[in-house]
Amino acid sequence: MGTEPQDSDDLRLFHTGEHACGYWPERAARDLVLDPRDPRLRHWYPHALSWGFRRSGDIVYRPHCAGCRACVAVRIPVDRFVPDRSQRRCLTRNANVEMRVLPAHRTAEQLALYRRYLASRHAGGGMDGHGASEFDQFLIGSWSEGRFLELREPSRQGPGRLLAVAVTDCTDVSLSAVYTFYEPDQADRGLGTLAILRQIEWARRERRRHVYLGYWIEGHPKMDYKRRFRPLEAFDGRQWHDLP
Repeated sequence: MGTEPQDSDDLRLFHTGEHACGYWPERAARDLVLDPRDPRLRHWYPHALSWGFRRSGDIVYRPHCAGCRACVAVRIPVDRFVPDRSQRRCLTRNANVEMRVLPAHRTAEQLALYRRYLASRHAGGGMDGHGASEFDQFLIGSWSEGRFLELREPSRQGPGRLLAVAVTDCTDVSLSAVYTFYEPDQADRGLGTLAILRQIEWARRERRRHVYLGYWIEGHPKMDYKRRFRPLEAFDGRQWHDLP
C-alpha cells in the first residue's frame, strides 16, 4: 500500500499501488482505501457504503483506477424491489429451503463448503488453497458487524444439509452482501440468486433501506447478473441514481 494520504482532514484515505485487476486480467488496478489503522473504522463503515466503498476482511476499499471506471457500486432499494419472473421461479423452486441468520463465527461445516466452492469455481485462481485463517481474514475480519445467512435443506432431525452461506454486513439502515458460497453440485437451484432474494426479505423485515451488492461491471460474465435485480441504484461518484 502506498503511504501518501489523499485526505488528511479527518478520515485518511490511501491509494494502493498498481496490482492485477481481479476482473480483467490484462488491466492494472488501484484502490482507494480507508485507513485500516483508524479505530473508528466501524463507525465510518456505514457512511463508506453510501460512498461506494465495500469491505474485504478489515479493508474498506473502492476501485480507483487510472482511465477505467468499469466497476460501479450498486445497491437494491428494498421498498421498491419487485422480483421478476425468473426470480419468482427461483423462490418457488426453493420454497422449502430453510434460512437461519447466525453470528459470524466459522464452523467446520461452513469451512468445508467454502473450500468445495472455491475448488469448483476458482480453481487455480489463488483462492482455492484457502483454509481456516484465510476464511476468517477474508469473510469475518476483526471489527465488522457481520452475520452468516445460512440456507439449508429441510430436516425433521436437527439442521439439514448446508446449501449456501451469504456473508452479510449489517448497519442500522442497510445490509451489504460481502460474499456468498454454495454447494457446487446444487448450482441448478440458483442458490446465489436465492441468497440475494433472502437478504432482501431480511432487510425488508427489519426495515432496512438498501441491500448493497458491491460492484457491477457491464458485460462481465461473473458480474452482470446484478442487473437482474430491479430497480438497481448505481453510484456515479457523487450520488445514487437508478441504473437504466
